[in-house]
Amino acid sequence: MALTPPPPRGTSRPRPGPPPAGTDRGTPPDATPDAHPGASPGEPRHLTSPLLLTLVLLTAVMFQGPVRGALAAPVMQSWMTVFVAVVLQALPFLVLGVLLSAAIAVFVPPSFFARALPGRPALAVPVAGAAGAVLPGCECASVPVAGALVRRGVAPAAALAFLLSAPAINPVVLTATAVAFPGHPGMVLARFVASLLVACLMGWLWQRLGRTDWLRPPARSSQEGRSRGAAFWDSVRHDVTHAGGYLVVGAMAAATLKAVVPAEWLRAAAGHPVLSVLVLAVLAVLLSICSEADAFVAASLTQFSLTARLTFLVVGPVIDLKLFALQAGTFGRAFALRFAPATFALAVAVSALTGAVLL
Repeated sequence: MALTPPPPRGTSRPRPGPPPAGTDRGTPPDATPDAHPGASPGEPRHLTSPLLLTLVLLTAVMFQGPVRGALAAPVMQSWMTVFVAVVLQALPFLVLGVLLSAAIAVFVPPSFFARALPGRPALAVPVAGAAGAVLPGCECASVPVAGALVRRGVAPAAALAFLLSAPAINPVVLTATAVAFPGHPGMVLARFVASLLVACLMGWLWQRLGRTDWLRPPARSSQEGRSRGAAFWDSVRHDVTHAGGYLVVGAMAAATLKAVVPAEWLRAAAGHPVLSVLVLAVLAVLLSICSEADAFVAASLTQFSLTARLTFLVVGPVIDLKLFALQAGTFGRAFALRFAPATFALAVAVSALTGAVLL
């Protein structure tokens, strides 16, 4: 029979008792998550951006031979040429538009618009629509500004007219359109007229048929209560990240249409007046390109008529996938589900009629 040695002098044998709270039987009390900093038991490991970039670079190095051969193909050479041309042409206007829109959203108080607009909504709608011609802003900035206008007491019809016109007819967008279509100066006028008409007509339509229970009052802006400098740079970083991503996607789509899609397919769609307008209208919704850059994508679609490309330029800034999400988050899903289809249908009709008259 084995004898248990006595404990050292000055110590007492621990008495058996219940395990400490929060531990299982058989687990030492000091085996806590703190013993392994940075790793929580049972927490799944996530793929971080640096790790993903490292994996991509390693894959590219391992398969550099096949990748180099694929890039040397004539189709890829054509694809890269169109992609780089669209991005390099649009990027300066995109950055300028983001800086100006952030400055407007942060440094111009919403109360200024409330004081400047007429009291009657029917008159405030065209004034708010025309204000978009002098206040640069992309789609990402126009929705929060419109929400702030409604929160400060501006008539919803006027705020919605500004929401639609600001990203479509501001000086940066019109200048980019003139640069993208140097041989067609009428495109700038057609875009201005069609976009302003859509903004005003949608404002009047909301004043006539809109219901207050469809429009959820927007919540307090996350920029309020912060310093203007911090809010400005946060807005710039957010808009550059989102708008730049959509620009890359749009440039990739335009390059794919030019280099990969069979030319007879594009000619078949472009040769039909109604089908070409509808195809580019749907493409504008799906691509969700920032309005400061969409003119260069439209200019690259040379297979399509000027009227079809005008539809692309008018539809994109007033309704696309990201705009629908922003509108639903700011004004409520009930509003977005009614406002977006009506805006799309009106933009297609107005741009087609404007193109037939001016182009």
